[in-house]
Amino acid sequence: MELNNNLSDKAKEDLNLVIRAVEKNDQSAYDEIMRRYKDAVFFTVLKMIKNRDDAEDLTLDSFGKAFKNIHRYNSNFAFSTWLFRIATNNCIDFIRKKRLNTCSLDQPMDGEQGDNYTVNIQSEALNPEEEVMKDQRVISIRSVVQKLKPKYRQLIEMRYYDELSYEEIAQKLDLPLGTVKAQLFRAKELLSAMLENVRSNF
Repeated sequence: MELNNNLSDKAKEDLNLVIRAVEKNDQSAYDEIMRRYKDAVFFTVLKMIKNRDDAEDLTLDSFGKAFKNIHRYNSNFAFSTWLFRIATNNCIDFIRKKRLNTCSLDQPMDGEQGDNYTVNIQSEALNPEEEVMKDQRVISIRSVVQKLKPKYRQLIEMRYYDELSYEEIAQKLDLPLGTVKAQLFRAKELLSAMLENVRSNF
């Protein structure tokens, strides 16, 4: 990955951070990228989603996807453009899933030719075998969560088991909100890597 002289000064600074992140696995470079763009990405996502908690989760998820695929970034374009495209696509996927989940299946739908049609969808209820597999996955995830460092395990449990908001977690732990978000992002990264490792061993 080479420095592109056609980029703006800010984009060149970003590219230097990306190079450090990719070539040296420099954690401080990842932290600086997140510090630079976290608020901007959050407000972009919030405009699309209209829900602060969902926007917080999608923001962290967008950075997770960007960092996981950072080696694919094309330095002919500004890093911020690439990052915001990931965040926007993430929101579009989220909105599509929500629409699918809230679509009424009892009412006939309008066809392109002015005709009506109904949709028959197979029940999503799990059969006994699938229920057992789902339970085993839950047990597996919980066992992996237990292997996290105590501070990360506590954050994951509070956010996803107790379903507390970021603000509630910050209040309960007496920590700055930014610290909670950064540590939870790191906890999700570690958990994802550990789960990937578990899956690859099966």
